[in-house]
Amino acid sequence: MNTPFVSIIIPYPKDNPFLQECMEHCLKIDYPAYEIILLPDGEETHDWAHTQIIPTGKIGPSEKRDIGLNNAKGEIVAFLDDDTFPVKDWLKNAVRHFENDEIAAVGGPAATPANDGPLQQVSGAIYESPLVSGKYVYRYLPKTKQYVDDYPSCNLIVRKSIMEEIGGYNSFYYPGEDTVICLKITKELNKKIIYDPEALVYHHRRNVYRAHLKQIKNYALHRGYFVKKFPETSLKPAYFVPSAFTLGVVLGPLVGVFSSFLMSVYVLVLTGYLISVFYSSFNHKSAKLFQHLFLGIIVTHLTYGYWFLVGLCSKKMREEKAALNEQAATS
Repeated sequence: MNTPFVSIIIPYPKDNPFLQECMEHCLKIDYPAYEIILLPDGEETHDWAHTQIIPTGKIGPSEKRDIGLNNAKGEIVAFLDDDTFPVKDWLKNAVRHFENDEIAAVGGPAATPANDGPLQQVSGAIYESPLVSGKYVYRYLPKTKQYVDDYPSCNLIVRKSIMEEIGGYNSFYYPGEDTVICLKITKELNKKIIYDPEALVYHHRRNVYRAHLKQIKNYALHRGYFVKKFPETSLKPAYFVPSAFTLGVVLGPLVGVFSSFLMSVYVLVLTGYLISVFYSSFNHKSAKLFQHLFLGIIVTHLTYGYWFLVGLCSKKMREEKAALNEQAATS
């Protein structure tokens, strides 16, 4: 197998314990030819091997990644978040796919690490539940190798030539910047993105409930907006299911006032849903977290459902408004 030089690109605001852990694992990767590009807001000094640090100022992750791309020496660029860390053979398992010229990018699962705290483990278990992630559960657990058309940037390895051809991230969206580049790769260039369960990294989760639900809100808001902006990858029935559930929960009793039959259907469906959530939560590896997981799945559905509808009805995202204001101020 060829061993192309790889540039690992990690954007982050400032030094933190997660970054230290990420670097500890990156420096132990079993791969002969790679560099690490760190992109903090301000000046930092570290003595890590084959690592360059490029202060960027307070800009978004997409802009940071583009700076990393412009300074990368590698034929392949591998994007990580600072709160992730790769397994030892991460690059070896990902890079082998580039022997196929049709493969433009490789994504792998971002699993919950064992050293996360209990409330972080609940957040991870929520993402891992088929009731929440549906067929996209492979993003959080190793599953069958497959082609995908949309993949998160926390574990995405791409040919540098492809990134240059599509103009880099060149996006002010966050989250959702990965949707934009994956759309360009698969639809504009007609290239393939492959998911490999062995290209594994671990991704620290946020505590339930507040931090977890804030993340869900941002995901849902942008996905709802992207249904209109990028329908090629976002106009999918699965993304509408939580909103249908949320509307059903709210409107069901109102409709049921006028029809005992519809009220019976509402109660039956809601009971079936709660039983499904109970069963999914009860079967989790930690029985002590059952009540948090049970409630967490429900509020995740409701939060996603509501904010997806908000995004669907929005004319602009906050990032677009900020970009337009900045453009007007400088013109």
